[in-house]
Amino acid sequence: MIDSFYSFFQGMGFAYFEWGQLLMISVSFVLMYLAIKKDFEPLLLLPIGLGAFLTNLPLNGLLNPPVGNDIGGLYYYLSQGIHLEIFPPLIFLGIGAMTDFGPLLANPKSFLLGAAAQFGVFIALLTSVALGFSYKEAAAIGIIGGADGPTAIYLTLKLAPHLLGPIAVAAYSYMALVPLIQPPIMKLLTTKKERLVVMEPPRPVSKTIKIIFPIIVTLIGTLVVPPAAPLLAMLMGGNLLRESGVVERLTNMAQNELINIVTFFLGTCVGMTMTAQSFLQLETLKIIGLGVIAFGFSTVGGILLGKLMYKLSGGKINPLIGSAGVSAVPMAARVSHNVGQEYNKNNYLLIHAMGPNVAGVVGTAIAAGILLSILK
Repeated sequence: MIDSFYSFFQGMGFAYFEWGQLLMISVSFVLMYLAIKKDFEPLLLLPIGLGAFLTNLPLNGLLNPPVGNDIGGLYYYLSQGIHLEIFPPLIFLGIGAMTDFGPLLANPKSFLLGAAAQFGVFIALLTSVALGFSYKEAAAIGIIGGADGPTAIYLTLKLAPHLLGPIAVAAYSYMALVPLIQPPIMKLLTTKKERLVVMEPPRPVSKTIKIIFPIIVTLIGTLVVPPAAPLLAMLMGGNLLRESGVVERLTNMAQNELINIVTFFLGTCVGMTMTAQSFLQLETLKIIGLGVIAFGFSTVGGILLGKLMYKLSGGKINPLIGSAGVSAVPMAARVSHNVGQEYNKNNYLLIHAMGPNVAGVVGTAIAAGILLSILK
């Protein structure tokens, strides 16, 4: 009996804590605090924080691979949804079913803003190469600038799977911190006169055009950039469900149950990569810093093109909507709207900002496909 108690106490994890694990657990608490207390994108940060907390508890066994006849840990199997490239496309299916491309189709110039907001991807790529990362690693780091977690995971798995943990966490963290990162850049690069611009209501878009759009984008995008097919197919497939109007049950499933379940599993699996061994390294700090560069310059690219469009349109386009060209939907669009309302309470930019915002989703997927085509 005494031996049994001794074995029981030996199996406890208290004695196996290391300082690195304690530090990472404190980081997980910060993420959960931001999600719960500050309401910073809780759907992202809370699962990530939970995963980071769990993975740093000694002897948890959640990621243990199967050995012999013994089954592996729970998250060993759940994480296969990432490694087998299942979760990111499924997230895109849900996003497509939730997305109204009407504002983009009403103002096709928004496509250009979504493209301009990929500027940070290539700036960060070149900076990463200069810091000693390989081109494949640099491309995976650069895609953080698209502010699209599933795309960042998808590209990293293809090009630099060993960097999955820090890149995924950086991508999702910066997505959640859009309301903190973007406004100072937006205010720095625009004048008060530009921020006060009230745009005309968008023209209506017919149902026929909304149905044709996802089919055309999938056709052209897949033919031009075949590696982007899994993401584009799911994104536009989900949107076709929505716009067809004849499969309400499937649309509701993609918008609710599917995306909610996959978001939780994807978030906790990303958090489970935040082990002390993998994160407390100089390379990780470089990636976090490069992610800021990527995201910052993507915002800059969208704003600068927005300013050019403001000039060319005779002052009819508010350049603040350019910041929404990153694909953090609908966070970036809300930020454009909120900054505009700081200067004019009656200025409703949200519907206009949604155009470049959804264009950014397509743009980031295509940018990832281009990088895969070149570097794979």
